[in-house]
Amino acid sequence: MTRNTMRAITQDTLGEPDVLREAELERPEPGVGQILVAVHAAGVNPTDWKHRRYGTFLGKPPFTLGWDVSGVVEAVGLGVSLFEPGDEVFGMLPYPYGGGSHAEYVTGPARAFVPKPAALNHIEAGALPLVALTAWQTLVDTARVQPGQRVLVHAAAGGVGHVAVQIAKALGAYVIGTASAAKHAFVRGLGADEVIDYRTADFVREARGIDVVLDPLGGNDRLRSLETLRPGGVLVSILPRDFGEVVERAAVLGVRAKAVLAEHDRAGMAAIAALVESGQLRVHVSGTYPLAEAARAHTQGETGRVTGKLVLTVRS
Repeated sequence: MTRNTMRAITQDTLGEPDVLREAELERPEPGVGQILVAVHAAGVNPTDWKHRRYGTFLGKPPFTLGWDVSGVVEAVGLGVSLFEPGDEVFGMLPYPYGGGSHAEYVTGPARAFVPKPAALNHIEAGALPLVALTAWQTLVDTARVQPGQRVLVHAAAGGVGHVAVQIAKALGAYVIGTASAAKHAFVRGLGADEVIDYRTADFVREARGIDVVLDPLGGNDRLRSLETLRPGGVLVSILPRDFGEVVERAAVLGVRAKAVLAEHDRAGMAAIAALVESGQLRVHVSGTYPLAEAARAHTQGETGRVTGKLVLTVRS
């Protein structure tokens, strides 16, 4: 007999990682145009711990976090023709209001998913969607990176950064990354042409004539990054809050500034899957945690020292 409940990570209040708890919730059913996915693995991203702590876009709990998902189609809703039960898929749930992948099952629009590449296991596939779509929509859709352009990627060893380096290289760019000295070999191994130690060097002096800056940092580094851009260059930030000052400063300097929040995107996911299959993109998973230990994953993620991604494993 099929269970009508599932294990999920939920919280009743905002706060530290210890507010997260495993609970037995009702298993969802796919609606019109949706699929039900049996989750095998789900990435953990900074947006998860920010929502856990502040609510951000979701407001007050209770809620289940998680937007990355890799798994197997369990059932399809009315009108779905893209998938059938048993298909292996991966994708990003609609951000920010369609999350909930830190659970045994999740529903989402069929067109938020694509077939999982055979080159990826579920853990790798579960790590990739949000960071890859963020990098793709930043570099391709917004900045429109062209071959030969100079791209500066901050936090190049992080979740978004390490994927962005590879996508920028696949687009034919000359890529400069910032990272601590201990991570320079890793970033160069991704294809970066130069790596700057942000702890000992001033990236504004070291990186000049930049066409595109990818900013996952915010704060004063975001403002200072505008000074690296050539006339007409663009800074794209994945942190859109408090962005007005950046736009104003960019106008003074004769450059541009844009802010991006990742959207679920079947075409983008298909392009990402193609890069994986061609060997141009890989994801680095630095740690995995069972679903029940989601709080430990949040604690580790909030250190800010993670290389690549952390993933929750739901099924073996």
